[in-house]
Amino acid sequence: MNIMPMTGQLQDIKIQIGRGDAEGAIEALSNFIRNNAHANDEAYYLLGNAYRKMGNWQMALNNYLEAIERNPQSPAADARDMIMNILNFYNKDMYANQ
Repeated sequence: MNIMPMTGQLQDIKIQIGRGDAEGAIEALSNFIRNNAHANDEAYYLLGNAYRKMGNWQMALNNYLEAIERNPQSPAADARDMIMNILNFYNKDMYANQ
């Protein structure tokens, strides 16, 4: 398992997401990733969380998948599964009476 300790900057952004400032967190994480060519899975996991808080399921999934690609043991795998279960639950009516 390749788990790197969360940097202070990522910890601050995690707190920012918890306070409900998803837009600010997305901006901060985008800058973090842009300035850190080898950003670890944690940054993408947090970015997925911020997008999920905003209800942007597609961007959340995209970032969770990037985190999983960088580290298959990332908590993003569970977050991705959770979103897929939610989407499958809400979209199952699309398949009925067809």
